[in-house]
Amino acid sequence: MSTWTENELNAIAAATELRISTRRPDGTLHPAVPIWVVRAGDSIYVRSYTGPGGGWFRRATAHGTAHIHAPDVDRDVTVSLTGTAARAEIDEAYRAKYARYGRTYVEPMTADTAAATTLLLTPAR
Repeated sequence: MSTWTENELNAIAAATELRISTRRPDGTLHPAVPIWVVRAGDSIYVRSYTGPGGGWFRRATAHGTAHIHAPDVDRDVTVSLTGTAARAEIDEAYRAKYARYGRTYVEPMTADTAAATTLLLTPAR
């Protein structure tokens, strides 16, 4: 398994959002979707604001891979559902990073529906 560099972790953590794409069967990328992203420790997490029905989320979990782009980061990643592991830490990371957007947006990202879609992103080899 590959790991993030400190520069990648810092760049992703500093980004307000990243863009995530999934691959079609022919290898081309679906259009990128902007999503919020947080760093907790040396790990990177994303969630589907719309819950498990989000198109990018369904495709990413079905294939186990995605492609992300943030300032200074352009990587293929593997995705894995976290379940309840580290939920409190990840919720707090969302609250801290996105507090300026207010409860209207942050509460849905820390609610059970979105939390159930928490994906750990790991750099692909």
